[in-house]
Amino acid sequence: MIIVTAENIAGYKIVECLGTVVGNTIRARHIGKDIVAGLKTVIGGEISEYTKMLAESREQSLNRMVKQAEHLGADAIVGMRFQTSMILTSTAELLVYGTAVKLEKS
Repeated sequence: MIIVTAENIAGYKIVECLGTVVGNTIRARHIGKDIVAGLKTVIGGEISEYTKMLAESREQSLNRMVKQAEHLGADAIVGMRFQTSMILTSTAELLVYGTAVKLEKS
C-alpha cells in the first residue's frame, strides 16, 4: 500500500477515489510512566516513555487505516494526515485519515 501526504503520486494516475479511510486509537497515560516523566521535566531530556507510547499509537492507527483501505480494494492512500485530541484529562486520541484510491501507471 502506497501512503502519501501529497494529493498525487509520481508515475501514477488516480483512476478512482474510493472514499475516506481512517484509523485511530485512544491511549491513557500510566501512573508509573507519569512519575518518570515528572522527574524528567525537572532534570530535562526526552521523555522516552511517552515517545514510545506515541510511536505505538501512530503504528496502530496507520495499520487500522490501511486495513480499511485494503477492504475497499485500494492501491494507495493520498492526502494522509495525523490529528490528535484530548479526550479526558489523561487520555488522548491519535487519528490518521486519507483518501483511498485506485491507481494506474502513467
